[in-house]
Amino acid sequence: MTVKRLDNVGIVVEDMDSAIEFFTELGLRLEGRSPIEGDWADGVTGLPQMRVEIAMLRTPDGHGRLELSRFDAPRPVADHRAAPVNALGYLRVMFTVVDIDDTLARLSRRGARLVGRVVQYEDAYRLCYIRGPEGILIGLAQELRAQTS
Repeated sequence: MTVKRLDNVGIVVEDMDSAIEFFTELGLRLEGRSPIEGDWADGVTGLPQMRVEIAMLRTPDGHGRLELSRFDAPRPVADHRAAPVNALGYLRVMFTVVDIDDTLARLSRRGARLVGRVVQYEDAYRLCYIRGPEGILIGLAQELRAQTS
């Protein structure tokens, strides 16, 4: 086996403060926020003279992390925020929540918009997609019964 774990999922944003507020409202905890630049950063990204601010957030269970990035240099070159659910490439991150209706109510106060509708899959899940800060596509899932491993 090569992979030990999924370390984090990265999302590039324009408004770091709003994105942090949104994801902390969802229940993630801010671990840290820092500027990143230098030869090592240029080398790993392939972007010469890169300057970026990152914020790392952790899920309540302690296993998942979300890395938000706001690039000062070079400026972002593509914008996938309005891409539909069937677009190619990285698209969304999905979170399991305790109460999907409560979560939607809280996140709508932070600008979240429901993409379609909340649906029920058999007797296992309630699911939906929302557009979060800056149009980022986010999936929400509420387990309806205890899952067995």
